[in-house]
Amino acid sequence: MEIHPAGFTSGKRDSGARPRVLPRYVMRAHDRVLADTVREVGEGRSRMVILVGTSSTGKTRACWEAVQPLAPNEWLLWHPFDPTRVEAALSDLERVRPHTVVWLNEAHHYLGDPRAGEQVAAALHSLLTHPDRQPTLILGTLWPEYADRYTALPAPGETDQHSRVRELLAGRTVTIPDAFDQNALRTAAALANQGDLLLADTLTRTRVDGRVTQDLAGAPALLHRYEHASPAARALLEAAMDARRLGLGIRLPQAFLTEAAADYLSSKDYDELTDDWAEAAYADLARPVHGKQAPLRRTMLRPKRRPPGKATSSTERAANTGPLFQLADYLEQHGRTSRKHLCPPLSFWAAAHEHLTHPSDLRNLASAAHNRHRLEWADALLHRAANAGHPNALIDLAHIRERDGNREGAETLLRRAADAGHITALFSLGQMHEAAGDWTSAESFYQRAADNGSANALMILIRVREAAGDQKAAETLLRQATDAGRVKSPVGLAKQRDRNREGAQTPIRQGTNEGRIKSPVSLAKQRDRNREGARALIQHATDASHTSVLIDLARMREAAGNLQAAETLLHQAADAGHTSALIDLARMREAAGNLQAAETLLHQAADAGHTSALIDLARMQEKYGDRQAAETLLHQAADAGHTSALIDLARMQEKYGDRQTAETLFQRAADAGHTSALVILMQMREEDGDREGAETFYQRAADAGHSNALVILMQMREKNGDMEGARTLLSDAAENGHTNAMVKLARRLERDGDVEGAEALLRQTADFGDARQFSRSGRWPYGLDPDGTPTPPW
Repeated sequence: MEIHPAGFTSGKRDSGARPRVLPRYVMRAHDRVLADTVREVGEGRSRMVILVGTSSTGKTRACWEAVQPLAPNEWLLWHPFDPTRVEAALSDLERVRPHTVVWLNEAHHYLGDPRAGEQVAAALHSLLTHPDRQPTLILGTLWPEYADRYTALPAPGETDQHSRVRELLAGRTVTIPDAFDQNALRTAAALANQGDLLLADTLTRTRVDGRVTQDLAGAPALLHRYEHASPAARALLEAAMDARRLGLGIRLPQAFLTEAAADYLSSKDYDELTDDWAEAAYADLARPVHGKQAPLRRTMLRPKRRPPGKATSSTERAANTGPLFQLADYLEQHGRTSRKHLCPPLSFWAAAHEHLTHPSDLRNLASAAHNRHRLEWADALLHRAANAGHPNALIDLAHIRERDGNREGAETLLRRAADAGHITALFSLGQMHEAAGDWTSAESFYQRAADNGSANALMILIRVREAAGDQKAAETLLRQATDAGRVKSPVGLAKQRDRNREGAQTPIRQGTNEGRIKSPVSLAKQRDRNREGARALIQHATDASHTSVLIDLARMREAAGNLQAAETLLHQAADAGHTSALIDLARMREAAGNLQAAETLLHQAADAGHTSALIDLARMQEKYGDRQAAETLLHQAADAGHTSALIDLARMQEKYGDRQTAETLFQRAADAGHTSALVILMQMREEDGDREGAETFYQRAADAGHSNALVILMQMREKNGDMEGARTLLSDAAENGHTNAMVKLARRLERDGDVEGAEALLRQTADFGDARQFSRSGRWPYGLDPDGTPTPPW
């Protein structure tokens, strides 16, 4: 189950390797949450918990211990991993039956997959909420950086890549601390005194820092091996660290690592390499520490089992690239922090372009190159990814061509992606033609995208029908299309009708200009008319499980004042399994003054797993004067893992004058990973005159990815007339690697005439992978070389 080994049994080996053993288990706070969850599934309810923590903190072991009470009751445990994790999940999740534990260790492999992560999240949500499939238990683990990425709201204008994942994780994550607290250390010491030799050994090194699980997994020894490795072995490790942090898969090709390592060596070390340097370095790194993990070990790719005669996919062919190696995950995480400010050297990019063949690896690395303003390498790797069969790479290239004014080249690439079956390409083609004023072509592409499952395209088509008042003829055309087996383009069907001379005066000309349908923007300005023509498309949305479209339509109806139609659509969405529609229905009931119905709907949503409904219930109770009930509901939401409930509780206490309790609750929310709580605490410290405390919370917020924390604190100091303090804060933040501070400081330096200093800071920003902070300014239009020098025209 992928639990880190802790050691071997003592005594003689009967044959072969000695069996691995684990120490006795020490219960901590997160274990109580897991135990409560297991008790609830034992009572017949489906539940999901994702443990969030850094490497080697005991996440997987905690999940394993938690499920033991289910074993005597004949529960099954399913770990989807063959042939790949995401493929196994997608193909078999629908077959999971009641009384099954779904084991999603390292859940980013499932939820973060760029092609299928949202589909996996939707399938997991369906498993949790379908009454005929209860009870089931979904357990998983995540590193904090992945949890932050999936739960963060997108910036304005950015694509929301993790909307279903964010909804799935809401209220279902539990943070596991990096270290044992004093109670856990006392328990571990008691077990050691009772004869647990593994705990007794590790406590000799961890009584002060409490990092017991890391020591058991070999983390300190791994770090020592890295820091004291030979130059060749260290170069291989650093190439592997950079590969993982820039988005390559777990298994790294040996040919890539060997060639990539060259520029990680100094000139002296490179000249001293022997002919067998690579073999010696790989052999050294394969030795495990204390019989536990190896820094870099050989790994095998499990072959995919296929029916006879089925062709091998491009992804499978890409896997046949020679020996593969896997970096110890503690060293991987160490590399993510210790090397985050570095751009890999030239040999890394050249080796990737030469030896990597997996489409996703190439596309991820192209994105990393673009984020570091290494534009020439980004373009080259995108071409390799596209040629390897990654349709998203074609779309990325198309957007670059379109941004550069090459519309024809962009359309050619998008058509290639569409021919490869990529729905997003069809939608992008629709957008491109709509922007160019060619609505007839745009509609055709939108219709093809909708037929293939694009909810956004379907939404545009519905809005067009509604705005055009395309009534009986549209309904008839869509019915004909449905009878024919698929929803065809209404334009094409209208032409067919015209050829048949039946209904030649096609209502498609209603709301048109010179015989062509207007764009959705212009049509939206017309008066809302009879929507009969859109009903078939709405039915198509339901049939195609586009429940998110139903919710969007409901909100559109509500905005237009048609509350009855909006409620009907929300009921359809809820009946189709999109239980978040219940929350929208409750909001409408509350607005209409029917508080009892609103409360009932919110309770239904909460029972279906939407703990955010408890927060809405609490706000309703406080609004109408029942503060005690509101606090109870917020505590329930917080206990269920919804950290924003702690924020609401804290604000409530602050509102009623209990600042000390409010601060305690904000601290709890911050400890649970809620970055806005850190900013609030920062503001409270600054208001109290505790500048050092404010800067401590700013540092934590910035490290957690809160880009506005610096701006907020600077503005507070400037408002109080402390201009020097604001400048010092900015300089310190830039020195500590906060890229937004680097860019702000670079702009100030440039205004003051220090162009060289400004460009040095901007290069550092690019090396951190945040070149978007300045990439639109026109500086270095051809990008930067790996060493940071401006790239000549290419």
